[in-house]
Parts: sequence; structure tokens; C-alpha cells
Amino acid sequence: MSDGGETNTSYIPAARLLELYEWKTLSPVDVVKDALARIGAVNDAVNAYCHIDEDGALKAARASEERWMRGEPSGLTDGIPVSVKDLLLTKGHTARRGSKATPEHAPERFDAPSVARLREHGAVIIGRTTTPEYGWKGLTDSPLTGISRNPWDTSKTPGGSSGGAAISAALGMAPLNIGTDGGGSVRIPAGFTGVFGLKPTFGRVPVYPPSAMGTLSHAGPLTRTVEDAAIMMNVMVQPDPRDWHATPYDPWDFRTGLDLGVRRLAVAFSANLGYVDVDPEIAAIVADAAQVLADQGAEIEETDPGFDDPKDMFDSHWNLGASRLVDSFSAEQQAQMDPGLLDVAERGRALTLAQYADAMDARVDLGRRMNLFFETFDLLVTPALPIAAFAVGQNVADPASQSDWTEWTPFSYPFNLTGHPACVVPCGFTKAGLPVGMQIVGPRYADPLVMRAAGAFEQVRPFKMPDAPNITH
Repeated sequence: MSDGGETNTSYIPAARLLELYEWKTLSPVDVVKDALARIGAVNDAVNAYCHIDEDGALKAARASEERWMRGEPSGLTDGIPVSVKDLLLTKGHTARRGSKATPEHAPERFDAPSVARLREHGAVIIGRTTTPEYGWKGLTDSPLTGISRNPWDTSKTPGGSSGGAAISAALGMAPLNIGTDGGGSVRIPAGFTGVFGLKPTFGRVPVYPPSAMGTLSHAGPLTRTVEDAAIMMNVMVQPDPRDWHATPYDPWDFRTGLDLGVRRLAVAFSANLGYVDVDPEIAAIVADAAQVLADQGAEIEETDPGFDDPKDMFDSHWNLGASRLVDSFSAEQQAQMDPGLLDVAERGRALTLAQYADAMDARVDLGRRMNLFFETFDLLVTPALPIAAFAVGQNVADPASQSDWTEWTPFSYPFNLTGHPACVVPCGFTKAGLPVGMQIVGPRYADPLVMRAAGAFEQVRPFKMPDAPNITH
């Protein structure tokens, strides 16, 4: 197989790679070699990968090349490089989860569901991407792997907790990247790094072992195009009996309808959910992006979904999960953990059973409110974040007024509580050159509609990726 004149494969979308494989004009071996070379060239500047499996990836690529040469690909992602967030188990790799407290144990014996499905479809797993310790916050730095950096400005955070996966997508290190999202951990870094990220409906993508954060946690794709995320979803939603919460399998092709547009869709545009203080520059960029949907025929109405900030409700669920996680470690292991995670766990220990029950009841009411809201509207559009990426090495954008990462992520965690599908599309840049994202939320199980709206926006405003890390100090 030749390269068909394609000399640099790092930014070729997975959908195009599959066509070139089928035509035998490009080899998975060349693509994987390019991905590994790209990682080698830029990873030191941004710290997206904590483990690279060069031997395993090349072996899988050679097997894929043989299948394509026979005209017998093994599935929908055969020969496509994939990265796996270091929270998800991968057979043959050791999952450290960004933690010095996690023993350097023998390699895992099985794959998490999304990893297993992608591997069964021939995807080439090239390595593991960075995460904060056990994914506890919306940033990507950990005691084990250090600080990960935004490719548009390496003095800024990429967000998190799937920051490594988002960086990998943005810089062409892998076209397909698996992230997890318990409070925005796919959508936050998508917004800060300018890539596409989807949090599916809860249960749509099977997850195992279950997250310490329980039913807040989802697995989803981070990619450079909506179509590539659709390809990932076609594979990741396939059933796995280990997830008791998983919804019944729907064999829908997520690529179907991506070009149908948004004409006559009833879209609610909420600039601040009724309670968020949004940077004026961000607000203007997202309002302009919402107008793109209106120009395509969507019926836009400026309105809020009608709930108060559910931060306390979210914190009750999140902090209790953190306390149960931390308490599973010995005192010696806890001494090696991120002080911020330990603090969150301490708050979780102070939570009473009655307080947690109240939070559960409030969560049920929030979900009811959103379901009723989507009786009137097809979609809800908001900013992804109220601010642009801020300096690395700190947990909050404004240490003088903020103490928790949830204080600057108010648009994401409500929809972990409700389980509704939500994606982030890159929609512009600040004057300082930092990406801005727009969030699109849909009714439960309407993941294809959310992606259709994202695809409509992408057709008018194609997503721009950085050529190389912008190294600043």
C-alpha cells in the first residue's frame, strides 16, 4: 500500500483514512508510524500521553494492513489510531489513573467496554492519555504525571479531566480519543482546546468498572470532526453485559443525518442558564455561534431552562464518591495523593445520610424539569464555559474569589446530574487566541440530534486545529 500522495497523515480524519485504506492507497502501518512520530515530536511540550505502546501499536497496525489488503477489515475502525484515557482499563497496559497511590501492578487482563469494542473493530490503541488523579477535577495535572498544557498556549490549562485526550485530538496525535465525563470532563477540555467532545446520554456507552462517582460518569469521544465522533459512537455504544446501567443497544448509525441541518428545530439559547457570570468576550462569541444555527433555519428562542445552580447538589454526589474512593486506600497511600482530592474526600465524609438523600431528591426534580423543558424545545444551546483557558498549576481561574473547580464549570455538571446528551463544538477564538466552545444539549437518548446540530454548525464553521504547540511561559 502506498501513501497515495498523502505525505502527512496526522490531520487526516478517521473517516477519510478508512476510505484510503479501502482503496489501498494508504497503509495503517504508515498512519500509526506518523501518529507515533507526532507524539514523539510534540508530547514533551504538552504532556498529553503518560504511556505509549509503540510495539503493540505497530503489531496491531501490521495486522490491520493485512486485513485491508485481503479486503476483509475487522470492523468500523480497523487501522485507526486510538488513545485511551488513563482511567479506563486496557488489556496489556497498567492503569495508574494519574495516581502515585495506585500500585505499579501487572498489566490489566481485560479491556473496559469502550476499549474492548474499538479493539474488536480493529482500532489501534497507541497509548494512554493524562488525567488528574482519578479524574477528580476539571483540569489535567496529577502527582504522578505532572502538568498537561493547552496546545494553543502552553502556559494555559487544557481543562480536564480528559485533558490529555483533547490535546491528542487537537495536535493530530490520534484521530480518535476516548474520554470520560463525570462533571464535564469531556466537554471542558473540548471547550478549552478547540476540539469536538460528546457526553452521550447516561448508559448509552457501557462503562466498567463503574466510576467512584457513580451515575454521574459517562464515557465519550474527543475528535477533530463530528463525523469521527459518530464513527466512535457506532462502536462504543455496542453492548457489554458488565454495565448494569447500560441502556438497550440501538444499532443506529450515528453518521446518518449529520448533513440534514437544523431547519425548523426549536432551539433554546441560554446565555447564562439564568445564574452564570459569563465573560463578555465569551458571551459575544457564543451568541454569534448560536446565530449560525438561526441562519440555517433553526427557530432560536432566548430562554433559560428554569433551574437554580445545582452546584451543591452536584458537590454532594461528587464529594461522597471521592470519600469512598480515598477511603479505599491506606494512610500511607493517601499521603501520596493530591491534597485537593483529599480535601474533597474530607467534605464527602462530613455529608450526612439525610443530606445525601436530599441531594438525590433534588437531582430527580432537576431531571424532571429538563425532561419537561425538552417537551417544548428540541435542543438547548449554551456556552461551554464562562471563561477562556487560564494559567496552569492552579485549580481555579480566580484564586481570590474561587475555591472549587466547579465554580468555573457551571455549564457542564448540570447535565451529568440529569444524564442528558451534551456536546461541545469549537465556535471561535478570543482576542488572545484561545478557543471558545458552544455546548449543545438534547433530550435523553437524542444523541443523534445533538450530533446533527453539531454537524450543521461544523459545515458552516469548520473546526480549526493548531499546527504545533504554542509554547509560552
